[in-house]
Amino acid sequence: MENNKESPGSLWGKTYKELKTLLPGHAINTWFEPLVPMAISNNELVIEVPNQFSFEWIDSHYSTILKDALGVVTKNTISYRFIVSADGQKKEAEKTSSFDIRPKPYAQPPVNLNKSYTFDSFIQGSNSDFAKSAAQSVAENPGKGSFSPLIIYGGVGLGKTHLIHSIGNRIHEKSPASKVVIVTSEKFTLDFVNSLRKNRTIEFSQQYRKADVLLIDDIQFFRGKEQTQEQFFHTFNVLHQAGKQIVMTADIYPGEMKGLQERLLSRFQSGLSVDIQPPNFEVRIAILLEKAEQNELTLSYEIIEFIAKHIKTNVRDLEGAVIRILAKSSLMNKEIDFNLVKEVIKERVGFSFVSEISIEDIVKKVSEVSNLTEIEIVGKSRKMEIAEARQISMYLCRDIIGTSLSNIGVFFGGRDHTTVIHAVKTINKKIKEVKRVKKQIDSIRQELDFALG
Repeated sequence: MENNKESPGSLWGKTYKELKTLLPGHAINTWFEPLVPMAISNNELVIEVPNQFSFEWIDSHYSTILKDALGVVTKNTISYRFIVSADGQKKEAEKTSSFDIRPKPYAQPPVNLNKSYTFDSFIQGSNSDFAKSAAQSVAENPGKGSFSPLIIYGGVGLGKTHLIHSIGNRIHEKSPASKVVIVTSEKFTLDFVNSLRKNRTIEFSQQYRKADVLLIDDIQFFRGKEQTQEQFFHTFNVLHQAGKQIVMTADIYPGEMKGLQERLLSRFQSGLSVDIQPPNFEVRIAILLEKAEQNELTLSYEIIEFIAKHIKTNVRDLEGAVIRILAKSSLMNKEIDFNLVKEVIKERVGFSFVSEISIEDIVKKVSEVSNLTEIEIVGKSRKMEIAEARQISMYLCRDIIGTSLSNIGVFFGGRDHTTVIHAVKTINKKIKEVKRVKKQIDSIRQELDFALG
């Protein structure tokens, strides 16, 4: 291949085109789009990957496919070799050099903020309007007014951590010199325990009490830890009296917490407490659309709506569903379709989740397809087209949602269960023999399918 005058870019272009026939589009976009052909050396196509993680992921998951694609293009006369980009190597080196298992003296910790958590990326709805507005107010004027402490409370995965990091990011952006300290209550407790072990309680106190802004996530974990609560009480007092900003998150309203000292609860309730509720349907749709866009996934609105309908609890579960769909599709080399999405949702919410389709829904859909009224379908008329629509409705009630024969009979004008059995047998036979009936039932199924578990 050394004598082959083909450029690395041309060779990679052909290989990339072949890969697109072998892998789902999102796998191509995520893992192969960022790759850059660098050179052809010693019968190897040298390819630059953006970082070590990409190197390892592609090598472990797509090595065979990449070799096959390259083999098709070059007739197996050339292999490939990855190199990590200079920027990727630099970042890995920085990560490695910053890891030090030796104990270090207490000092002002770095601003440990998740940069992706900003107010702009927080999807706001009626469930979180007040909480976001309060958080923004604090971020613009930390320590001013009566919003210190600010406590944001609500269930798991609703966006409390996102908001507390957004506050820190906004303050740090406006005033980089401000000492922003953000920790979980568990980290605060661990730091305190280590300070006791090493006789460094003074250094520990200075680390937190010199903060301009103290952000504590999940204060409910202070419950039952008397010494930690005592230490936090004094830290709180020092910062509050100095006019510093304190923001905390909790899973429930602080006044309802058990296992916290009364004087600590009293301090918590001296500021502003705001709650975040589970997102409503429209907000869930917006969250899913945003998460899909971030991951360069193209999901139909029907699939988005299906996910939003069945995952109702919190933002984290919604985001997790999108990530799992992406992962399952990538690892199993499947295109993302409704069947794959349905599998993922069943895995996340359990195989027992029940269809929300009712007999009324089926009759309504049959009514639309057959151009008959719902009253006609459930009524007594024996006209051929009405009787057939009624039998189709009975068949679908039995087949899709498993309604009992007697309940179907009661709904359709108090008919006997033997009438329902006859209807099911009749439609079963027509499906095999009459294309029009099969096409009609397939159409109804397709429209109802997104409501099915």
